[in-house]
Amino acid sequence: MFWRRRDRDEHDADTATGEPTSVEAPIAADDVTPLPATMARPPRAASGPGGLGLRARPSGLGARLRALLAAGSATDQTWEEVEEALIAGDVGPETTLALVDAARERFRRAGGRSGDDVRSALAGEIRERLERAASGSFALGPPPSVILFVGVNGTGKTTTIAKLAARLQSGGHRVALAAADTFRAAAIEQLRIWGEQLGIPVIAQRAGADPGAVAFDALAAAESRGLDAVLIDTAGRLQNKAQLMAELTKIRRVIERRMPDQPRHVLLVLDATTGQNGLVQAEAFSREAGVTGIVLTKLDGTAKGGVAVAVADRLGVPIQFVGVGEELADLAPFDPDGYVDWLLAG
Repeated sequence: MFWRRRDRDEHDADTATGEPTSVEAPIAADDVTPLPATMARPPRAASGPGGLGLRARPSGLGARLRALLAAGSATDQTWEEVEEALIAGDVGPETTLALVDAARERFRRAGGRSGDDVRSALAGEIRERLERAASGSFALGPPPSVILFVGVNGTGKTTTIAKLAARLQSGGHRVALAAADTFRAAAIEQLRIWGEQLGIPVIAQRAGADPGAVAFDALAAAESRGLDAVLIDTAGRLQNKAQLMAELTKIRRVIERRMPDQPRHVLLVLDATTGQNGLVQAEAFSREAGVTGIVLTKLDGTAKGGVAVAVADRLGVPIQFVGVGEELADLAPFDPDGYVDWLLAG
């Protein structure tokens, strides 16, 4: 059994005394196989636009664009209707105005005339914004890599952690999970169940323990056991609750003091069905937790999907993965081309 270290120089006042964590037996040093730093992207699936595994069409945007672009040549009225369609598709007013202005200029330079030309110009601008934010690229980095997960309750955060852990494990990476959502006993238990199912160690303490102490334990375990990555769950919290958001800053401080170059990734799990509220969440979590990437969940449901464009454009934060179902395999690396095909599908 692994016990939390008591070194006061490293484990300062930010981490309260906790109970021993439970993990599996240490891995021998000569049993650790070097692994590539970048997680390989799986082959593109046969189903779903661009291999994303999504349902055939998003909720309404593509069909609306198809209807208004079907008529002959494009006019000023056409572009106004495109603006309305994008706003209704959760792209948001600010991003929509910038996007349409840029698409109109691209359309003009290309000598566009038809509705198909409008669609092409629009698709090009959306794709450029996503690629500018480096969406779809995910490098695990030198071991041990710390991946911190943040987000509000109900977005599928804990399930997303299990999905990414399963994907990393299938690629030969040695990983551990850390249950730093100590506000809810159910969250700790849920992560333990996932760990048992996957055969992955889970670092945890009792409910109500200091989340920073759990994070500290997880980093110590990752170092001592030669792990490639540790995935840390945090408590779901509303972005407008300052005292709760401050807890994320504290966890980051604990991580940075133990490993100055970590966390490698801070992934915000967003429910794609929340629309523009998702952008508000992204802005708040970026300020408090230094979000480096987004996981969009529930794109297989009724999501309009446009919030991905808004997040990438407004914050410059890449979309890393999309959740398209409840099974462990239902987490796909974000593909900008596939996403644009899906978003504008009619």
